[in-house]
Amino acid sequence: MKTHRLGFVVVVAVLALSGCGGNQDTGIETGSVITSSVSESVEAAGSISAKAVVTISSPASGTIGKLFVRDGQKVRKGQKLAVISSPSTQKQLAQAQSAAQSSSVSIPTPTATPAATALAQADATANAAFEAAQTAIDALPAGPAKTQAQTALAQAKGQYALARVQVNATTSSANDALTNALASISQLVNAQGGTADLAVTAARDAVKALTIRAPISGIVTFDAVASASSSGASGVLSQLPSSLQGLASSVLGSGGGSSASSSGSLTKGLPVSSGQPWLTLTDVAGLTLTTQVDETDILLVKTGIKANVQLDAVPDANYQGRVTSVGVTPSTSSRGGVSYVVRLSFGSGTTADGLRAPRPLPGMSAVAQLQVRTDRAAISVPASAVFRDQGSDSVWIVVDGVAKKRVVRLGAQGADTIAIASGLKVGDTIVIRGADRVREGQSLS
Repeated sequence: MKTHRLGFVVVVAVLALSGCGGNQDTGIETGSVITSSVSESVEAAGSISAKAVVTISSPASGTIGKLFVRDGQKVRKGQKLAVISSPSTQKQLAQAQSAAQSSSVSIPTPTATPAATALAQADATANAAFEAAQTAIDALPAGPAKTQAQTALAQAKGQYALARVQVNATTSSANDALTNALASISQLVNAQGGTADLAVTAARDAVKALTIRAPISGIVTFDAVASASSSGASGVLSQLPSSLQGLASSVLGSGGGSSASSSGSLTKGLPVSSGQPWLTLTDVAGLTLTTQVDETDILLVKTGIKANVQLDAVPDANYQGRVTSVGVTPSTSSRGGVSYVVRLSFGSGTTADGLRAPRPLPGMSAVAQLQVRTDRAAISVPASAVFRDQGSDSVWIVVDGVAKKRVVRLGAQGADTIAIASGLKVGDTIVIRGADRVREGQSLS
């Protein structure tokens, strides 16, 4: 969006610009250079944003078991909002706990005994370990972790079978082989136990997430769409090793945030699906204004500069703002224009009657006049006196009644008046109207 520079002038000198000579019939007017304060502003349109907006999504499928807040209520961070009743999540916890108990198997170490006795002991121990491991694996939900565990069990069985083939070797060799096989089985069972324990931890966190608390302070809105989301126990999955995330995900089921909207009255007993957004929290304690500034003006905008803001909803009021950040990522419009995001803090406002202006709501449209530059007591001329010629800013100065082009360097540029940084002095006579009709050496007496 293209912005426009605006400004205002406060005359601080008694020298005034005035008509001169008999040139009114030609449309050319001259006047004297004066001093004044010139303020340059950049106009930027945008909208009001809340300090934070968070959409709460259901962490699991079920129903709203308890609802502790009402629509429009103000809540504080950490306050209990609702409890989701989810029998499936409770069942998954019970399954995970059962799987963890099944994986707890003791693997004895064979002692030095006659070969026949050692082989019998080894067979019994191995079979018990294989059965215990298979029971633990069967209790795990389908997924990569279960597949990996099943593969490891098959490898352990293979190792034991190889050791059993060596039974005709010496007793010492047979015992060594059996000991190695049983050690592999022990490692396998221990690994299964660790996997099951992680699944129990994730399932417990999923149950805990059924009690939903406010992540921020703000105002409650039912069935609203917002820009952020809260996702129950999804953070637990990201903390697990990658090899175990599939298992934990299977135990927890799909959950987390979503940007979709829900509809209908939010009441106790209402069915909800996993990931369905159903409540929004909006923190309006600190409002901000997000604007777009054109590429031709963005280099003038700095953090900390003040701004006057007007709202479409309160046209007779003036609000105060201050630039807090200037974006560096360009945004291109459909017409090819480039702009940048500029954010401002948003303060109180005053109406035309001097009364306190109403507090705006998030989403309201606004226009900010960014006060990018002010030159005080500066040599200044009307904006109509300045023209571009061969890449330079110039004015027509009248010397002994004859027009001569004078290159000038500009300062702050207001809507009607421009400050001159160099090239003119107070009292110089210049063309202030009809500059496009003047030619070098033209008599203006």
